[in-house]
Amino acid sequence: MRTIALIGAPGSGKSTLGPLLAERLGGPFVDVDTVIEQRQGRAIRDIFADDGEDAFRAIEAAVTVELLAQPGVVSLGGGAPLTPRIATALGDVATVWLQVDAHHAVARIGLDQGRPLLAGQGVRATLIALLNARTPVYRSLATVAIDTNGREPDALADAIAAALEEA
Repeated sequence: MRTIALIGAPGSGKSTLGPLLAERLGGPFVDVDTVIEQRQGRAIRDIFADDGEDAFRAIEAAVTVELLAQPGVVSLGGGAPLTPRIATALGDVATVWLQVDAHHAVARIGLDQGRPLLAGQGVRATLIALLNARTPVYRSLATVAIDTNGREPDALADAIAAALEEA
């Protein structure tokens, strides 16, 4: 199996679709944020709070590049593709951009305080700003782009598998 990276904004469905896609393709699934939390022994929000975003991004880059070198489906953090080292690594794998609009993303994640860049007031406004800033990066890195708005996970996993086969 080849390496498939899932990228997209918070609430786009990376963690939900990753295991479904891996099952369809007969390979492993790994979530970068989960691996970071396991290795660090603390939550992402605590790494942000205690060490700052720059320290988190350095950890994230090392773990992401390592995981992208192994076959399987890899779910990346929403901001990961903005890190040049990660963007370069994504050039060597099939990269699926899970597109989502702010309305659907907020409906999926609610007021999740575990997402450091969305914590606090104005989740919707913050998410819109993130989408506006990150969309050009996601677009430039994507091998395949899939609109996830209003679609069921099983149907999306099938659509992603089919799109990857065509790509």
